[in-house]
Amino acid sequence: MTQHTIPGHQASPALEAIFRSHPDFAAFVAPYGDLYKVDAFGYLQQAARKAQLAEKTQSAEKTQSAEKAQLAEQGEKKRGAVVLVTADTPLKASRGEGKTTTTIALIDALRARGVDAAAVLRQPSMGITAAGSKGGASGGGKASLAHAQLADWGLTGEMSRIADAQNLLVAFCEKAVDDGILDRILIPRVSETPSRSLRRIAVDAGKLEEKTVITPASEMMQIVVLSRSQEEVSRRVRGMIAGTKAGKPVMVADFVDVDRIVNVLGNALQPAYMETVQGSPVYIHCGPFANVSLGIPGLAAIDLACALHDLVVVEAGYGADAGAQKWIDVAAREYGAQWPAAAVVVTRASTWQDDPALRWRYPFHVRRLEGLGIPTFPLINLWEGEDSHIPALRQTAQSLGFRQPMMGNLFRDGGEGIANQLDDFLSAISAQHQSSISISQDSSSRKGRPIMDNLSQIISEAYGVPAERIKSKDGFDQSLHEARDLAAQAGLNLDDLAVCAIKSPATMTDNDALPEGQRTVTLKKVSINAGSGIVGVNLTTSLTTPMPKIV
Repeated sequence: MTQHTIPGHQASPALEAIFRSHPDFAAFVAPYGDLYKVDAFGYLQQAARKAQLAEKTQSAEKTQSAEKAQLAEQGEKKRGAVVLVTADTPLKASRGEGKTTTTIALIDALRARGVDAAAVLRQPSMGITAAGSKGGASGGGKASLAHAQLADWGLTGEMSRIADAQNLLVAFCEKAVDDGILDRILIPRVSETPSRSLRRIAVDAGKLEEKTVITPASEMMQIVVLSRSQEEVSRRVRGMIAGTKAGKPVMVADFVDVDRIVNVLGNALQPAYMETVQGSPVYIHCGPFANVSLGIPGLAAIDLACALHDLVVVEAGYGADAGAQKWIDVAAREYGAQWPAAAVVVTRASTWQDDPALRWRYPFHVRRLEGLGIPTFPLINLWEGEDSHIPALRQTAQSLGFRQPMMGNLFRDGGEGIANQLDDFLSAISAQHQSSISISQDSSSRKGRPIMDNLSQIISEAYGVPAERIKSKDGFDQSLHEARDLAAQAGLNLDDLAVCAIKSPATMTDNDALPEGQRTVTLKKVSINAGSGIVGVNLTTSLTTPMPKIV
C-alpha cells in the first residue's frame, strides 16, 4: 500500500485515508505550522479538468482498458451531501448555543457509524471569541479541535491576510486622493480587534473621512468566502467601488494593480486542514459573524470537502435567522452552494425554556427550515446537571411535532453522546438523496427582483413579520436612493445584488418579546459591496461592532 507523505510531516490516519481515496490530493496539501493548508482552487480545477476529459473519452468510446484502470486508480470526485448546522437565536449576543461543539460531535458520531463525514467550520474571530466573550469557537471538551488554540487565535492565517489586503487597498485609496483620483474613500479600514471609537474617524487633519470595521464584516472577507478561483478573486477586487470623485464612483480597477492585493491575500485563499481530538477531518476557512455579514465558511472549502467526503457538515453563524438564512438565500440561491440535504438546529435547554416570551423562536426556526423541504432535526445541547431534563424535553418536542430530537452533553461525551441517536437523521438524508428532492423548488435565484420585495420575503420567512409591519427609519429611503444611484453609475443594477441582512444576533425583530401580531422590523440603511455582489441592509438593532468582554 502506498504511503503518502508530505515533506517533514507524516500524514495522520484520517489524512492518509483521504490520500488513498484521492491520490492526487496530496500534491495540493502543504504544512503550515502544526496544521496544513490546502490549495482548494487548484485541486478542484484539476478535478474538473479530469472529469471533462473522462466525459469526452467515454462519449467518444475511445478509452482503452489501461486508461480506464489508471483513471480508477486516481479516484473519483465525490459529491458529498451538505448538512447545515445552525442554532436557536441566542438570548445574548455574546453567548453561543454550541454549534461548533455539535458540528464536531456530529462528525465524530457519524464516522463512528461508518460514514465518511467531515466538517467545514468558520475561522473564529480572534478579537471576540479568543478574548473570552464566547470561550473560543473550536468546540469544547471531547468535541473540540485537536489544536483548538490555532483556530481561536487566528493562526490559520485568513484573518490577518484579509485585513492586510483591505488595509493596503485603503492605503492606495489615500494615495489616490493625493493624486486627485478620489475625493472620498468608500472602502473602510479593517481591524480584527474591534473598536467602536474607530467606526467613524477623520484623518489627515480632519480633511478626509474614513471608518474602520471588524475584519469579518469586510468586503474582502466576502470576496474570499464567495470565490471559487484566484481569477474570480481578482475580478471581484477589481469590481470594488474604491470611492468617488465629484460624486461619481471610481472602481478599484481604475487605478490599482489588483495582483498586488491578491498577492497579499496569499494563503488566506487556502482552507486549513485540521482534525478533531477524535481524529475526524475538519476544514476551516473564513467567514464568522452572520449578523454583520455572510457568516458562512468559504465556498471553495465546502466544494473541496464535498469532493472528498460523502457527508459534509457545514457550520453557519449565530442562529437560523442569521447564518442559515444567509446560507439558503445568499450562498445556495445566488452563488451555487448546495441546498442542504438536512439541517440540525442547536439550542441549549435553558435558551429554549427559560424565557416564555422568547420560547416561540426555536419552533419557528425548525418549522421554517422544514417548510423549505429540508429535513430538520432539533438538537438539545445539555449542560452539567441537565440530563434529568431529557424525558420532559422529548415530550415537549413531540408535542411540537418535531422530528425525533438528538440530545446530549456533547462537551462531556462528544460524539459518543449522540452516536446511537442518528438513525432517523441518516434515513432522512438517504431518502433525500434517493428521491432527488434535495434541491427545493424554492431554491432558485431572486436576483433581479426589486430589493424591497426580496427584503419583504426574507423578513416574512426568516423573522415571521409580514410586509405590512415592516417600518422604515428616517433616512432609509434616502439611503436606498443613494445606493441605487451609486450602483447605476458603476454600471450595476442594485436589484441584481444579493441581499445581506445586517442585524443583532440576539433578536429577530424590533422586540421579540411582543405577541406575534405586534412584532415589527425596522429598516435602517442600505450599503453596497459591488465586488462581492452584496447589498447590505441594516435592520432592527444592528450590532455591527461587537466588543469583547473584559476577562
